[in-house]
Amino acid sequence: MACIAITKGRSLDCSKTSGGIKYVYFGILDEFEAPIETTGIVVVDSEVTAIDMLVGATQNTLYRYTMPLGVASISESIVGSRENGSIHFVPTLSVILNKLTKEDQNQIKLLSQSTVVAFVQLNATLANGHDVIVGLGVENGLQLNAGTIDSGAAWGDRNGYTLTFDGMEQNPFPMVADYTAVPFDNTAFEIGTIVTS
Repeated sequence: MACIAITKGRSLDCSKTSGGIKYVYFGILDEFEAPIETTGIVVVDSEVTAIDMLVGATQNTLYRYTMPLGVASISESIVGSRENGSIHFVPTLSVILNKLTKEDQNQIKLLSQSTVVAFVQLNATLANGHDVIVGLGVENGLQLNAGTIDSGAAWGDRNGYTLTFDGMEQNPFPMVADYTAVPFDNTAFEIGTIVTS
């Protein structure tokens, strides 16, 4: 069996990009319509081209969390083994939510009991000015596996939540297909309400 060779080079890009995250959209993995053992998310050539969140006769929900500037991040570890001839990818999403509230306590409890897909809207933009959106956990989902609930000692210290979600995927996280006017308005995206508060 022949190995798959790379198909492109990469030149130096003269444009600049920005780090950071604007929004994280959580979807509950069980709410994606799909065959057994897959999500209702279609990925073609590292791009999410279709999303189906139909449950019964109802389109389901994405929950949007607005991120304070400079506190949220994504990363993906590439884990390989020469001995076993294997490789997999570990996406990680880290978010900070300021201020402790009973409502957030309840939502964090629910998040800790769920397997989620996260669509992350970055500060980086495409050539047309639209924000880059990536999908984490689109194959197997993410779980809330670490974090803290804390309040600092001094008056100027923050109180709030630090949450870390991670997963294990066969492929690197994909980019979400560009939208027309607003995120997720693509005709191949079957999504119900986007809850923002």
